[in-house]
This record gives sequence, C-alpha cells and structure tokens, in this order.
Amino acid sequence: LQAEIKNRNNRIYPMNILEKEVARYNKDYVKKNRAFGELGLPDGPTVNLERVSHMITKLYPEEKNFIGEAKIMDTPYGKIVKNLINEGAKLGVSSRGMGSLVPGPRGCNVVKDDFYLATAADIVADPSAPNAFVEGIMEGKEWIWDNGIVKEVDIAQYRAELRKESKKLEEKKIKLFNEFMSNFWK
Repeated sequence: LQAEIKNRNNRIYPMNILEKEVARYNKDYVKKNRAFGELGLPDGPTVNLERVSHMITKLYPEEKNFIGEAKIMDTPYGKIVKNLINEGAKLGVSSRGMGSLVPGPRGCNVVKDDFYLATAADIVADPSAPNAFVEGIMEGKEWIWDNGIVKEVDIAQYRAELRKESKKLEEKKIKLFNEFMSNFWK
C-alpha cells in the first residue's frame, strides 16, 4: 500500500486513511490468521476461499508505504504462485477495497475516510501502485550470515557433503579400531 502518491488507477490514498484502515485490518484479519489474498484481482470485495493463494502475516508502515509479508499456501492457486516464483517471475501485489472518491489535484481522485480494506494484497502481474512488487522471497529457504552479508545456502549440497564426509569418518574410525585391535592381540 502506498500513500500520498498517484497510482496507475489515478487515485491517491491519504496516509491518515491508510493508517486507520491498516490498523483495523491488522486487528481483525492479520492477527486472527484471516488475512487472505488471491491470485489475480477479482471484481468484488469478498475473498473467494477457492482462489486463495496466500495469507498475509504482517502489515506495517515504512515511511509512506505499508509493507506486507505473506505465506504462500499449499492451495491450487498457491501452487501456481510457487511455480511462477520458481520460474523467476516478477510478481506484484494490489490491495482491494471499497470507498468513496473526491476530485483531487491534477485530475486525480482522492480516497475518502470511508475506505474499507477488503484485502491488503492480491497477487497480480501489473500492480497499480508504482512500487508494489515483491522484493524478496525467504520462506522455505535457509540463510547464513557471512561477514556481514546474508546469503542463501544450498542446504541440500551441504548435507550431501556432510553425509559423504561422515561416511569417510565412519570408515576411518573402523580402520583405526581394527588397527588398534590387531596391535593389541599381537
């Protein structure tokens, strides 16, 4: 969600209106694990559970934006999202809500204080907010701290190497034990 900036739908969301509505949405939906989003942008405000792809787990202010975090769910539409991400797709998000508009500066419409946020983020290819693209995917991955830099780790590769070294270590232990025993019985 981006405040005080004209979006591609020719709307401006005042910060005070977004703050109030995000606080309600966090209380009524996010904190109760009811903040769902869909793949695509449906026409109406109601979330269709058959189309849910993700659950919003956090929504917080950062300057004049609201940043969200979401968990991609193991639903049919969630699986599509996971595949798009795995293929390197650049996905966006778009909020869905209802409310009145009044004419604003430069021919824009300004969202009024009756704005109701139905969902903070549906996953879309082309969001209306200028910076509403997914920036990072960390869930389901493991990360390490390397001299001040957080890096993704290929855990499977490390596990394979450890198993190989563990097998060598086990073989070495057996060899040393056999040598010890053969020297003991001489």
